[in-house]
Amino acid sequence: MAKEGKENEVSRKEEAAVTEQFSQPEEAPAAQEPELYSEEGLTLEKFEEASEVVKRVTSETKLVFSEYLSAQTGNKVYLKPENMQLTGAYKLRGAYYKICTLSEEERAKGLITASAGNHAQGVAYAAQKFGCKAVIVMPTVTPLIKVNRTKNYGAEVILHGDVYDDACEYAIKMAEEKGYTFVHPFDDPDIATGQGTIAMEIVQELPTVDYILAPVGGGGLITGVSTLAKMLNPKIQVIGVEPSQAASMTMALASGEPVTLDSANTIADGTAVKTPGSKLFPYIRKNLDGIITVEDHELVVSFLDMVENHKIIVENSGLLTVAALKHLNVKGKKIVSILSGGNMDVTTMSSVVQQGLIMRDRIFTVSILLPDKPGELYKVSGIIAKANGNVVELEHNQFVTTNRNTAVELRITMEAFGTEHKNQIMKSLEEAGYKPRQVNSNF
Repeated sequence: MAKEGKENEVSRKEEAAVTEQFSQPEEAPAAQEPELYSEEGLTLEKFEEASEVVKRVTSETKLVFSEYLSAQTGNKVYLKPENMQLTGAYKLRGAYYKICTLSEEERAKGLITASAGNHAQGVAYAAQKFGCKAVIVMPTVTPLIKVNRTKNYGAEVILHGDVYDDACEYAIKMAEEKGYTFVHPFDDPDIATGQGTIAMEIVQELPTVDYILAPVGGGGLITGVSTLAKMLNPKIQVIGVEPSQAASMTMALASGEPVTLDSANTIADGTAVKTPGSKLFPYIRKNLDGIITVEDHELVVSFLDMVENHKIIVENSGLLTVAALKHLNVKGKKIVSILSGGNMDVTTMSSVVQQGLIMRDRIFTVSILLPDKPGELYKVSGIIAKANGNVVELEHNQFVTTNRNTAVELRITMEAFGTEHKNQIMKSLEEAGYKPRQVNSNF
């Protein structure tokens, strides 16, 4: 027993030191306990019911073991690919279960919701299944692929506001004016119950899971996953991950109550929520083991990793749990990263891939000053070729100085294998007598 006690103490110490960016929620006040487990709250019976209901519309998303991420982190990392759902995201689970719980009268009034895209598709698809009208209010910056797919499921789409919160305010106003039934994208126990079915599947497939990482926006997914995970096995550590530029849940946990951010400016548009859900907050305080924030640039390189090493497309919000892996200060653990969605338009993909290549020095631009005389370009290109660099763009500026005989500027954008190879190319140019200067790539 003493040995077991020491092992438990070591385990607790290890789990308490997840990262410097890791914040832990405070204990929920005892007065909130009865509310959490009332008939209206989240219960194991409802989770079990929802797990069967959502099977009618969801695809089976088996865990994918990632050799690459496991080697990078020293853990056994599994991916839960919810980006492979019919609507491209986990949101179908909560939307369908919620609409199943509505009365025929409520559905007949027509449904309305606000969403950055994934919940929109879930509601639109579920409404189509039930044969009822759906109106979706989406932020004006919503990716085109999400707007078009929502329309394809028969929903009426209204673009309003810059972020989710603006769209939600307008949707609630329309619901009051026209009598629609409002389906909240996250701040609803039934929605959270539907989303929590992911945890049921994870534990059934990997009963010995140590950590589950889930993206955090308004709180629906993290509420469902953390609450059910603790019901099934209290030892499972559930960690929320949100973008640092839209860290509303981090602020809420620090304040002890939901707060509203001034802005939510992040490329992870699906989690750009200024105010987390107040109804679900007590569950999060009670069941969440911690929260990690990541920077947008970490999502960019994570996208590149997923495309190159796993051959799958994951949207920026879904990449939060991949980027967070390097912030976990643990080894030898079984970790599941929930990939919440994969709805990303081609233009955004192109931009993210390009930025990822630049950030990893696989594309870079150098500026070289050289005399304006025949043969200079030939010399420079020969040096780059000998160093196995691949030129993709040239810009020749003869007006960098008033004396062209003294110098003209040559800007060369090229491909390299990474930072080490880039440095070798730069060294080769320097050894040939040039003074290359790395500049921002406009490629």
